[in-house]
Amino acid sequence: MSDKRRKLLLALAVLFAVNMLIITLASQVHADLYKRGASGATVTEIQTRLKSWGYYDGAVDGVYGSRTEAAVRYFQRKNGLTVDGQVGDATLAALGIAPTGQSGGGEDDGDLYLLARIISAESRGEPYNGQVAVGAVVLNRVRHPSFPNTLSGVIYQTDAFTAVSDGQFDQPIAESAWRAARDALNGSDPSGGALYYFNPATATSAWIWSRPLIVTIGNHRFCA
Repeated sequence: MSDKRRKLLLALAVLFAVNMLIITLASQVHADLYKRGASGATVTEIQTRLKSWGYYDGAVDGVYGSRTEAAVRYFQRKNGLTVDGQVGDATLAALGIAPTGQSGGGEDDGDLYLLARIISAESRGEPYNGQVAVGAVVLNRVRHPSFPNTLSGVIYQTDAFTAVSDGQFDQPIAESAWRAARDALNGSDPSGGALYYFNPATATSAWIWSRPLIVTIGNHRFCA
C-alpha cells in the first residue's frame, strides 16, 4: 500500500471518528428533552409541578400525552419561554427541575436558575447585600413549615411575589443576581432569617407592616 493511500485511509478514519463523536455529543445534549410519548419519573415530576401551579388538570401518571403537552405550552407561554410543548433544559429549569446528571449548585442547576431569576426580578438595582437577602428569604421559606418545601413551589406560590405576576420575572437575569443566588445557596443570609420583605414606599398591605422588623437593606424592610 502506498504512503498516499495509507494517509488517505487514516484521514478518512479520523473524519469518521470525529463525526461519531459529534453525533454522540449531540444525543447527549438532547438527552433531557421530554415530549409527547415520553414517560418516567421526570415526566411525573413535570406533571406534579404543573398541576400544583394550576397549569395541568390531568392525571399524574408519568405519561407525556396531549394534555401534558397542552399544559407545558400554557406554562411556557405564561413564563416567557419558547412555546413548543416540549420540556428541554430551559423549561426544566423554569420548573425547578435540574437536568439529569447535573448536581446541585452548578450554573445550569434548576434551583440556581430560579433563585437568580426571582432575585433579579424582585431586587434589580438594590444593593448587592439586599439581593442576597432576597434570595435568603426565599430559601428560608423553603425550610419553614408554613411554606412549600421546594424552591419552585415557594416562588410560584400564588401571590407570593409580585414580580412573578407583573412580568418582571420574565426579564433577563442580571449578572449580580447569579452571584447573589450562589451566595444565598451557600448559606449567606443578610436578612437575619427573615421570611418576608417589602418596600415601604409601595406596600399597601396593613398586614405586612405588622411583621416584626429584622433589618432594612436598601429599599426593603426584612421581617420575621
